[in-house]
Amino acid sequence: MNKNELISLFHKELRQEAQTQSYLREETEHVVRHISQFGESGFIVASNVNEDNARTIIKQELDYFSNLGQDFEWKVYSYDKPDSLKDILEQEGFRVDTAEALMVMKLDDQHHLLKNNQYFGLKELTDEKGIQDIVDLEDAIWNESHAELGKRLWRDKQNNPEALYLYGIYEEAKLVSAAWMYIEANSSFASLWGGSTLPMYRGKGYYTSLLAVRAKKAFEKGHPFLTVDASPMSRPILEKSGFLCLAYSYGCQSPSSKL
Repeated sequence: MNKNELISLFHKELRQEAQTQSYLREETEHVVRHISQFGESGFIVASNVNEDNARTIIKQELDYFSNLGQDFEWKVYSYDKPDSLKDILEQEGFRVDTAEALMVMKLDDQHHLLKNNQYFGLKELTDEKGIQDIVDLEDAIWNESHAELGKRLWRDKQNNPEALYLYGIYEEAKLVSAAWMYIEANSSFASLWGGSTLPMYRGKGYYTSLLAVRAKKAFEKGHPFLTVDASPMSRPILEKSGFLCLAYSYGCQSPSSKL
């Protein structure tokens, strides 16, 4: 598949038709929104607006989520229209996160990641302690709380264990690197998350090992397409493994509706 075909498949399956665990999907003429069923932040994953109506639709969505008592993220991709959508959201009070690269790769049975058996101290994490280890790891790396992430991962793993796979690498009983993957419902994609390693343990191939074990699981489950929103640090490793950069994504965070 060429780049435009991959973008079309991604847009259809993971934006227009996406079903996200723990969220209620709502589709209007102008947006596809996902409402948290657990009081967390919601998100708008796709939109159909233009220069003339964008501000009106944005204000309507701000009111809608405010009435629900939820903040939300409006996800914008660099191929979205109008070209100025991200700027308009920022003008309407949204905080625009740092750009991430939308990376996609198709697996086949000869792909080198499927033949990577360098697992080091890798373990699949299936219990609450393993997820707490991830939270502690993320807290240490980013110096901010990931308690909400931990609650969501544990809830999702309990409610639908075949849709979420978590992996970690331990050294001397300490989690030093971790990543997870969602098998996306009714799609050919698996989405990759995490991939964080404590600074003093980097350069040992842990990121690639975590990438390989998730690729194997996705392919085994019948989802040949992998996708990830990549940081500048992760992108070179992903490109080396065969991922293509299709676009850039921007998480646009709504003004808080909470007092």
